[in-house]
Amino acid sequence: MVTKVYMEALSPTMEEGRIVSWNKSEGDSVTHGDVLAEVETDKAIMELQARGEGVLRKVLAPGGSTVDVGSMIAILADPEDDISDTLATVGLGTGQTDAAAVEPAAPTPAVVPSIVDARVKSSPLARRLARERRIDLSTITGSGPGGRIIVRDVETAEPPPRHIAALAEPAFNDTELTQLRKTIAKRLTSSLGPIPHFFLTSEIDMERVWEARAALNSLDEGQRISFNDIILKVVAEALRLHPECNAWWQEDHIRYFKDVHIGMAVAIDEGLITPVVRNANLKSLREIARESQELAQRARDRKLAPDEYTGGTFSISNLGMFDIDQFTAVINPPEAGILAIGRIGQRPVAQDGEITVRRRMRVTLSCDHRIIDGATGARFLQTVKQMMENPLAIVW
Repeated sequence: MVTKVYMEALSPTMEEGRIVSWNKSEGDSVTHGDVLAEVETDKAIMELQARGEGVLRKVLAPGGSTVDVGSMIAILADPEDDISDTLATVGLGTGQTDAAAVEPAAPTPAVVPSIVDARVKSSPLARRLARERRIDLSTITGSGPGGRIIVRDVETAEPPPRHIAALAEPAFNDTELTQLRKTIAKRLTSSLGPIPHFFLTSEIDMERVWEARAALNSLDEGQRISFNDIILKVVAEALRLHPECNAWWQEDHIRYFKDVHIGMAVAIDEGLITPVVRNANLKSLREIARESQELAQRARDRKLAPDEYTGGTFSISNLGMFDIDQFTAVINPPEAGILAIGRIGQRPVAQDGEITVRRRMRVTLSCDHRIIDGATGARFLQTVKQMMENPLAIVW
């Protein structure tokens, strides 16, 4: 029986996928549920599982290639099955290789190493390390399962002579867009252009929160609390009190949510992803701290499941750890707003007629004016400020 393997939609917003690596080679036996390949979606690296069984007779899209969702990428069949008709449907005859259909006829020398690397059975981390060290993977013997090259093999391999590396150094470096970066570009285009943004900025006194966090972390209960955790909890409580900001724009109607699902922007090497803390309004501060830490790590490891980065009703973005005083964040549609968090810094302020130094933090609320009016956003931001300056309010 012939089974056609297609590029599946492994995330709700996926339109195309990049094959990071094949876990099976042509001629390998495959059973239902086996992991055929690792695929980079618009958000994470996911496993593509076999929906049939037999022998992997033909790989139509090599590692490193990007194909549209719904495109055929491989053929499974019994050894005695004739697959010529199936090959013909994708423009391949029995004597034509899949490489000829997807690769340039005469690649330039600069492209050759990357094509060779894609054909060699190796892990994604091993390929990345090999590119950084300018090591040809075809010269390495793999010690992983089935001869797969792993990181340890690259680390112990001899680097190329310095003069050879210098001669091969290009004048520039073209980096192919990752699926995540493509998605970021599309969503920014669909946000800043069509959405009428306006921005509200407030400065918050952080002295009491500073002391409260230190007191909580001195209890040594295992889970440390970050300022971001406290901000997330405060925003969840403020959205509960201001449901008009906890909403989605739906073209012909506005959807107001009863529960609060907060997306928190996490910077990773390939760009930005926003895992979601669900029902944040119902969770304790320590529950939020534990979950946000786990989600952030899974985001950096590109291991988030689709339901862990979709369905947010509001977002926060914190650049305070990068010593940024103030910035404006772009709304993540269809959400109504996003809160940008700056650093906590000591600033001179007037208090009771005297100049004193206080820890202060600036926050900026980006609002979709189709949902949130100026006074509405101002009241929400005022509640956030009051709760942050009186942290007992979030546990009252």
